[in-house]
Amino acid sequence: MSIIELGDSIPALTPHAVSMSLPTWADNVDYEEGNKRVMDKMPTGYPRFFIHKLIVAFADDIIAKYGTPDRKALLFPSSKAAQRCHNFIKAKAEPSFTGDIKIIDLFLDKSKETSEIIAKVSPSISAIIFHKDLFPIAKQYWQHSGDGISSRRAEFCHSLFSDGKLVDSMPLQPILNQKRGPKRYQKGVENSQPPLTIGAAESRESMQFLEEHFGRNLDISFVDNAKLAICRRIAGSFVGEVDLAVEPSPKMTSNSRGVTGLSDDDVYLYPCGMNSIFNTHRMMLESRGRLKSISFGFPYVDTLKILQKFGPGCLFYGNGSSEDLDDLEARLQAGEQYLALFCEFPGNPMLKCPDLKRIRKLADTYDFGVVVDETIGNFINVHVLPHADVVVSSLTKIFSGDCNVMGGCAILNPEGRYYQHLKSAFEADYEDNYWAEDIMFMERNSRDFVTRIERINDNAEAICNILQAHPLVKEVYYPKYSPTRQFYDDCRTPTGGYGGLLSFTFHKKDHAVAFFDRIETAKGPSLGTNFTLTSPYVVLAHYFELDWAAGFGVPADLLRISVGLEDAEDLKSRFAIALKAAEAVGS
Repeated sequence: MSIIELGDSIPALTPHAVSMSLPTWADNVDYEEGNKRVMDKMPTGYPRFFIHKLIVAFADDIIAKYGTPDRKALLFPSSKAAQRCHNFIKAKAEPSFTGDIKIIDLFLDKSKETSEIIAKVSPSISAIIFHKDLFPIAKQYWQHSGDGISSRRAEFCHSLFSDGKLVDSMPLQPILNQKRGPKRYQKGVENSQPPLTIGAAESRESMQFLEEHFGRNLDISFVDNAKLAICRRIAGSFVGEVDLAVEPSPKMTSNSRGVTGLSDDDVYLYPCGMNSIFNTHRMMLESRGRLKSISFGFPYVDTLKILQKFGPGCLFYGNGSSEDLDDLEARLQAGEQYLALFCEFPGNPMLKCPDLKRIRKLADTYDFGVVVDETIGNFINVHVLPHADVVVSSLTKIFSGDCNVMGGCAILNPEGRYYQHLKSAFEADYEDNYWAEDIMFMERNSRDFVTRIERINDNAEAICNILQAHPLVKEVYYPKYSPTRQFYDDCRTPTGGYGGLLSFTFHKKDHAVAFFDRIETAKGPSLGTNFTLTSPYVVLAHYFELDWAAGFGVPADLLRISVGLEDAEDLKSRFAIALKAAEAVGS
């Protein structure tokens, strides 16, 4: 394969890619340190960490019209989201800087000539404008919450703004956020939608996208049906009914998966995975009161930040061990109360699994919620809903696979003890902020996610076998070979594998660097891609807290591999060549 150059999008020539190329170890270090050599070559990056240049350009034009040179803006899909950012800034910044923050709500001016389909999409943007010195605090909110707009939405709305069709006046009628499309699933919707061309042809997106794909019929129901198809696809995977060629029943039931009464109406879509976690935490606080949460196991960085910064804080168990559960049980017996326990299944990057059976028993006994992020395990391999009150997932990853669109979801357990309270909170608060173009890409990408996962499971095990057999490799981290395998197997589906993510370490850092620099795969952030993606994950995620991470057994020199769909023999050959490069370093 051809190596993607430093800073180029992953996949190449993809304007809305969610990863970027950092092909050497030094590139990753320099990226973390903000080295000009690397930063000047970054047209894009992981969206919550790197604000897409299409979004920046739109924000700059809003400042030119509504602000002054000493101001900056962040863009959100709704006024409520912008107000949450405003509240965060006020809580974290010096009061002298927060007095003149303002929010500009921009809506489509329907009095001006525009196509019917654009009017039906009802594009809107809410910009929060603040002093430029507040940007680092505002950026924290953008990164942690996932509330910011997508690059596709920015591109579409910027065009309208430039044409004077997106204005700062309230619409004649309030824009209602529908949870999803029509209640009845429409047979044949997957065949009736025009095919999407994705890749280099993405340059034809934005306004032209909606005109091309819906303009002939001027029917927004295509977007509504895509939302519903995604929700049905997710709900169906939980009950073993993922064949969407047959119309699912309005209420799905299951004996084999241990959940009764799950419906697509219990699936809530969000613009990205972190936004589903952020909003689930908000809804837990809304429905159960302002209690501390529990972060169990070594978490993805922003999950912990959400629990620490939004609300009363959290109790952090970074090892996620049985001893940690013993300590938690002692605290609970002593009368401590908690909102919910948040965990990943399995965790990233160590691929350890929490004991969900024991956690569920503690939750039932001592009255706290359980929220499980199953992104890495995924719906097809593991079934964690019986142990959780809410399951969250990043659809950006293997559900999409194409690395060109963001998405997330929260699934409520209809048999959970807090279901009615949570359902009421979600229904009262939920905003459908998932942009129409992103929905269409996600629906298209996810049609074959089941067969992709099966092949990726097999490829990942093949790579594990190569690494485990090599004398320079110190440790391989994978659910099948983890000390916590029993906890994974407790939730593994009858046909489920062990997933496509693995991590490993060498005995020496020099070996890790040589291997990484030589391996012929895509190299950048994210996971769950249809192609193999390699990353020195701890350097990227915890560069300024490496000692803290090491305190929880997470090595700084760890390499993380998200295994893709490539031919297994070709993939094994690439790894063998990279291992040869590590051998050449010497012992």
